[in-house]
Amino acid sequence: MTPHIVQVETFDLVVFGGTGDLAYRKLYPALFRRHADGQLCPGTRIIAVSRQRITREDFAAAVNAALIRFDPAHTAHGDAIETFIAALDYVVVDAAGETGWVDLQANLSDDPDRVRAFYLATSPELFGKIADRLAAHGMITPASRVIVEKPIGKDGASAGVINDSLGAVFSESQIYRIDHYLGKETVQNLMALRFANALFEPLWNSGHIDHVQITVSESIGVESRAGYYDKSGALRDMVQNHLLQLLCLVAMEPPASLSADAVRDEKRKVLQSLLRIDAKNASERTVRGQYRAGAAFGEAVPGYLDEVGDQNTLTETFVALKLEIENWRWAGVPFYLRTGKRLPERISEIVVAFRRVPHALFATTAGRVHQTKLVIRLQPDEGIKLWLMIKEPGPGGFRLRRVPLDMSFAEAFGVNGPEAYERLLMDVIRGNATLFMRRDEVEAAWAFIDPIRQAWAESTEAPRPYVAGSWGPSASVALIERDGRTWVEDGE
Repeated sequence: MTPHIVQVETFDLVVFGGTGDLAYRKLYPALFRRHADGQLCPGTRIIAVSRQRITREDFAAAVNAALIRFDPAHTAHGDAIETFIAALDYVVVDAAGETGWVDLQANLSDDPDRVRAFYLATSPELFGKIADRLAAHGMITPASRVIVEKPIGKDGASAGVINDSLGAVFSESQIYRIDHYLGKETVQNLMALRFANALFEPLWNSGHIDHVQITVSESIGVESRAGYYDKSGALRDMVQNHLLQLLCLVAMEPPASLSADAVRDEKRKVLQSLLRIDAKNASERTVRGQYRAGAAFGEAVPGYLDEVGDQNTLTETFVALKLEIENWRWAGVPFYLRTGKRLPERISEIVVAFRRVPHALFATTAGRVHQTKLVIRLQPDEGIKLWLMIKEPGPGGFRLRRVPLDMSFAEAFGVNGPEAYERLLMDVIRGNATLFMRRDEVEAAWAFIDPIRQAWAESTEAPRPYVAGSWGPSASVALIERDGRTWVEDGE
């Protein structure tokens, strides 16, 4: 099945941090794939900005090398490579100083109606400075947008400072706070699954759902991100944005429409309804861990303390939480979240476990009746499984068997869906902010996370150790099993 491609209007995209890892690894390959599929109109320009004093030719060669490395299929697109490279430009700008801003201004289109997007792939400390200089040099038009990467601050107070600095220059409707998880096809299909099928929405409540699990696991360690990660940790790096956003999409009420603000209103309500976790109950509802030396894919790997070079750091590399949403739909339904590094595999999935049948109708010889579970896999193989009980075929008596109704996006549609950044970048150009976080969402997320961080800071208990290659500390197993439940692994 060939996806329907709708061109976006001609635009200028300015990438601050244009020679950084994110730009080469994600942004340029994503833009190239949209160009190769014919979604970018002729005349579109991509302008990289950095302090590195290199020529446009050097930059173009670096982008071409990045396409070879991160998009091996790019050679199949023939002439699209040359036309994409021709759309690139490079300007030397000191984001924290005054050098280069006049040159950048001269490179932008004079058309005030042309979409002008500024992607700040830089440290958050530079967001306000860049915004101020863009305004001072007259580069912000009514058709301008600014895209900022997480993390938005390190706590609620610092997030407020960043949002204030951006809001002093851009209107809220011009600010796109990007979370690449929300660009995944399966995440977007959560709304279609719930609101376009009469089967699920009537059952999507505490009367029929026993619990929900959200797992985002990584098999790698901190690697080159050790410096950043040790100042952040799993709670800030993953839970505050990725996992809470997934929780919102699972738990939100049906919006009045699919407009950006209608959807984000409902997500904010979920965050504001979360049962507070603080020093009074953090020991019962949270687990934090830190990996030690172990084995990954058959190879010995170092522990976190050795990777960051600090034997006393208390930064967590694993978090498990038991959350509750205090509203009518979800009262009494626990949401179990976990994320961590150096776990056995890289997966992201949501498991919705329905309540058990109320009466054991079948004889014990038929076998155990398992819960019906809906498993929504975000990565690596995007798809949806609905685990059901059926009678095992054959004349050997009545035996029950658990089987999945399995839908893989790649198999069902014959194509691999676009990468998250492809979708999100095109949504910015279209002016569709549905998949981007509004300021009040960010503030509500930090209002929930900050008391947990404070409780951990006041605790005398260090992060619990776990062996690299395991599923985290044993306390995370106890967190869910003392409720008579267990973590779902291997999509079952």
